[in-house]
Amino acid sequence: MNIALVILTTLLGLATAFSAVGKFTMNPKAAEMLRHLGLTDSQIRGLGASEVAGALGLLIGTWIPILGLLAAIGFVLYFLGALIMHVRSKDPAKDMAPALILLVLSIIVTILQFAR
Repeated sequence: MNIALVILTTLLGLATAFSAVGKFTMNPKAAEMLRHLGLTDSQIRGLGASEVAGALGLLIGTWIPILGLLAAIGFVLYFLGALIMHVRSKDPAKDMAPALILLVLSIIVTILQFAR
């Protein structure tokens, strides 16, 4: 397996799992940002569940490649949606940066998954 794929997939999985913890625990900073985007507490926790499912998909995708590919594509869509929400809310670039960085990482992981 490609070393870059393993490293970047692990990085994406850890980042999203860490993000999910913030959503499940309703971290004040994370919750405030997501409420600013118009999300309810149950929607915030739903996003956290999506991130956990995606992170598990990336992990299991190590052995079942199609699952890793689908999880990576899911993260591309997830972070594209996050970026769109930030743009629609006219948020400053510093608030969009995490979504943009994770979108780019998700795209790279997806490309590497296709090349597998």
